[in-house]
Amino acid sequence: MQLSENLRGALAMSVAMAAFTVNDALMKAVTQTMPLFQAIALRGLVTLPMLLACGWASGGLRWRIPRPDRFLLALRAGADVLATVMYLTALMMLPLANLVAILQSVPLAVTLAAALWLKEPLGWRRLTAILIGFGGVLLIVRPGAEGFNLWSLLGLASVGCVVARDLSTRRLGGRLPATTVAFWTSAAVTAMGLVGLTRSGVAPVAMAEMMQILGAAVALIVGYLAIVLAMRGGDIGVVSPFRYTALVWAIGLGWLLFGNLPDGLTLAGSAIVTATGIFTLWRESRLRRRLREASVDITRDSPYTPPT
Repeated sequence: MQLSENLRGALAMSVAMAAFTVNDALMKAVTQTMPLFQAIALRGLVTLPMLLACGWASGGLRWRIPRPDRFLLALRAGADVLATVMYLTALMMLPLANLVAILQSVPLAVTLAAALWLKEPLGWRRLTAILIGFGGVLLIVRPGAEGFNLWSLLGLASVGCVVARDLSTRRLGGRLPATTVAFWTSAAVTAMGLVGLTRSGVAPVAMAEMMQILGAAVALIVGYLAIVLAMRGGDIGVVSPFRYTALVWAIGLGWLLFGNLPDGLTLAGSAIVTATGIFTLWRESRLRRRLREASVDITRDSPYTPPT
C-alpha cells in the first residue's frame, strides 16, 4: 500500500519522538549510577562514528563551513551544550513525564522569540495561545509549591537554550546539510562531556551501563534520521503536531522504568501545552500557505521574483 506524504511524515515524526524519549529514559537510568559527564562523553563517542557513517553514505557531511555560517553553527552548538547539561541534570532528579511536558513548550517559546528578535509576524490568536500554553507550563512546574525547586528551574532554563538553538538553526536555513549540523553539534556536546570528566572523574562501567549508553546512542541516531524524514515529507501543519506523541511515550516509559505517573495538575498542564502548541503550529502553517500563494500571485503579475 502506497502511503501519502502526510502519513509518512506523521509516522516518521512519531518514530522520532519515541526514539528521543527512549534516549532520555536510558540516560536518566544510567546517570543514577554513572557520573553525568561520563555518560554524555560515552554516548557521544558512540554517536559520532554513527553520524560520520550516515554523513558519508548520504554525502551530507561538510568539513569546511562557509564563513557566514560559522558563527551561527558555533552559537547553535553552544546552546545545545548548555541545553544538554541543564536538561540531563534536571532529568536525573525530576520525573521523565514532567520534564518532557515542560519541553513541549519549545514550539510556543520559539514562535514568541522569533516574533521578538527575528521580527516574524505574530497575530493576536497565536499570542493568546502562547500565553495560555505558558499557563499550562506553570501548572506543571507550580512555582511556590513544594515540588518547585532548582531542578524545575534547570528544566525551564533548558527550554531557553533550546529556543536559542532553534532560532540560530532558522538563520542557517538550508545552506548546510542537516548531517553536518548534527555532527558538529554532537562533537561539541561530546567535547563538553570529556572536559567535564576532568572534574567529575571516571567510574568503572558495568556491562548493563554500557548497553544503556549504546541504546541511548542508537535511539539518538534513529531520532535524528526520523526527524529529517518527517520534516522533508508532508505538510508541516499536519506532521509537526505529532511531536506531542513524546508525552505519551514519556508517561509510559516513566511508569515502566521508574514507577512514576504524573498527577492531575501535571496532566492538565500537559494537555494545555499540547492543545495550544498544536493550534500555534496550525496557524503558522496557514500563514506559510498564504505567503506562498501571495508569492505565486506576485510572480504571475510581475517579472520580479521574491528573494529565496
